[in-house]
Parts: sequence; C-alpha cells; structure tokens
Amino acid sequence: MPHFAARTAVIDALKNKGLYRDTKSNVMSLGLCSRSKDVVEPMIKPQWFVSCNSMAKGALDAVKSKKIEIIPPQYEQDWYRWLENIRDWSLSRQLWWGHCIPAWYVTLEDDKEKDMGSYSDHWIIARDENDAILEAKQRYPGKKYQLYPDPDVLDTWFSSGLFPLSVLGWPDDKPDLSTFYPGSVLETGSDILFFWVARMVMMGMQLGGDVPFQKLSSMENCSCAKFFSCQ
Repeated sequence: MPHFAARTAVIDALKNKGLYRDTKSNVMSLGLCSRSKDVVEPMIKPQWFVSCNSMAKGALDAVKSKKIEIIPPQYEQDWYRWLENIRDWSLSRQLWWGHCIPAWYVTLEDDKEKDMGSYSDHWIIARDENDAILEAKQRYPGKKYQLYPDPDVLDTWFSSGLFPLSVLGWPDDKPDLSTFYPGSVLETGSDILFFWVARMVMMGMQLGGDVPFQKLSSMENCSCAKFFSCQ
C-alpha cells in the first residue's frame, strides 16, 4: 500500500475502533526530490553489518604500544575516543557505484515468498559468483533455484580502507606486498582520523596481519593523503 494511502487507512482503522482522538496541523520542513518533486521519506531497509570490537581493540593496542606513532600526539585522544566507543559498522550503501557486496540470495522454486531477503538463511557469502553457485548446489542439492546478487555496494570507507593492501596486489601474494607492506608513514588530515585511518589500521591488521604503517602524521585541513613505504 502506498504510504500516503496507508496514512488514511490507519486513521480510518483508528476511527473504526474508537481510538481516534484528533488531527492537528504541524508546521515542518519537508524534503522534496529535485527531479520528481515527490516527498523524500526515510525507508527502512535491511543492511549488512560487521562487528568491529576485536578489530578496534587491535587498533587501540597498536597506538598504546607505540607500534603506530601518531604525530602530533594530541590526536591520540581522538583515536581512543572513537575506538573505545566502537559500534558495529553498517557496510551497505544503496548507490549506483562502488564495490558490490559479496552476497547472493537464493530463491528456491518452492519458496512461498520470492522477494529478496524473505528468508535470512537463503543468503550466500562468497568471493565471486562461481563460488556462490557451488555453495548453492551444495546447500540445496537437487532443488531448482535462482541466484541473485545483492544490489547494494560497500561503504566507500570500507573500500578505501583496503588501500594499503590493494595497491600492493592484495589479495594475491604479490612481490610488492611482501616487500612494501607495512609502509612507513601516512600523512593525512585529522578530520578523517577515524573514518579512513582507523579503518585502514583495523582492516590492515585483520587481513594483512600487521599495521599498515608505523607513523601517522595528522594535520589540520589536509586536502590529500600521502603514503610512504620505505624498505
């Protein structure tokens, strides 16, 4: 049911049950689409999350033990404040660009509900579509099914958080990866200390087995980032 029609239906249902009290005008700001002029309203959708507790602890310990040196040290408190209060990270973005979420949904021929996500146990996480097909065949032997990729993409900070690894050929075992990872110095702006830098450290330690750099030079109003790897 369209949302505007649903509002009227809810009011009618309340009236029928004798629960309706009153309707009052309320002055408010209303967002409109610049193209269609439709009312822009929040839409609740399922999202993918990753637990960051263990990764955040590793990033905290790396700074406390001076495995990573933050320069100037005043920004250490910002580092601690963010990572000591870490929450699960919502990875899903409903955009037209970005790295695809590596998830596929299986719709079985005898499923009563055919919409994507109707059954939480029908999701398959795989490295690529071929691996997803193999997993589906093993999980549902002898059954007819359709496999659909999740249309969402990864948060851009997730993709950019892989930067120290991906530029060196990861996930393949390239000579550059073993030679230049971890790097020596990252020079960047203090405004993205958590959004980018902490994510690089968490993911570098989780996927690369070590911190991505030994020194972090954080500056105000820095418009670029420089990554140095000296071996």
